[in-house]
Amino acid sequence: MGFDVKNCTLCPRACHADRTQKQGFCGGTDKIRAAAAMLHFWEEPCISGTAGSGAVFFSGCSLQCCFCQNQIISNQNFGTEISVQRLSEIFLELQEQGANNINLVTAGHVLPWVIPALEKTKLLLKIPVIYNSGGYELVSSLKALEGLIDVYLPDFKFFDSRTAENYAHAPDYPETAEKALAEMLRQTGKPVLENTLIRKGCIVRHLVMPGHRHESIALLHCLAEQFSPDSFLLSLMAQYTPVQNPEYPELGRRITKMEYQSVLKIAGELGFSGYSQDKASAQSEYTPDFHLQGIIHTPSQ
Repeated sequence: MGFDVKNCTLCPRACHADRTQKQGFCGGTDKIRAAAAMLHFWEEPCISGTAGSGAVFFSGCSLQCCFCQNQIISNQNFGTEISVQRLSEIFLELQEQGANNINLVTAGHVLPWVIPALEKTKLLLKIPVIYNSGGYELVSSLKALEGLIDVYLPDFKFFDSRTAENYAHAPDYPETAEKALAEMLRQTGKPVLENTLIRKGCIVRHLVMPGHRHESIALLHCLAEQFSPDSFLLSLMAQYTPVQNPEYPELGRRITKMEYQSVLKIAGELGFSGYSQDKASAQSEYTPDFHLQGIIHTPSQ
């Protein structure tokens, strides 16, 4: 698939930006920007294991959620430019450091450069490649990744289009994420784990938010109806970090034990398998420290 960065329609925003001249909605230009490349130990156990996940955190994001805990890179675009060649080297360096996988964190808006970097290294990588996504993806863009991605790790953030509009200005998020998930599952099939580590498949994340437990429960029912509960692993997250913004007063608190436990209960009743978090995960140490770790400044190509 060819991507036209002079008239960008790479993500569902279809902002039509000429990214050779200015930033798109995502903050991206015609170069890769990344904030860190590191062994990351705070992913799901089947991803991080004991050796860590080889995470590459890309700058920018097509969603721009108001509650993002990584706003310094997603919204403020912190990072440095790297070349396709340097990115391919980083993949191999992470493998040499013992990473369980290569974890591409929010890469959808930089696919025109990530894809050639993967093509350079795919045959040299003995570990799975994970596509870690906010779930707001075009099926056409995902199809361009077929054969390069072993594990999809999407969020499914919103079930209600009004919530998606309010918090991410993306009212089309629910139906877009559902179509994206169907494509991800088509590519990977059911999860395959070896020695407790995921090798292939899909893990769907959902962040339980304050005041939105009924929406979370409705989402779980929808996922169970649209997809077999054993077609992916479910990761229910409790790590919501409060946003202190007068525009969103309802987001200024942590979720309660009752809110989280009620969603967990429904997930069990519907037959989902996967992961849950202790509420203590809503702490700062679960947010990576972005200081260009593992990124070497090199001329962009």
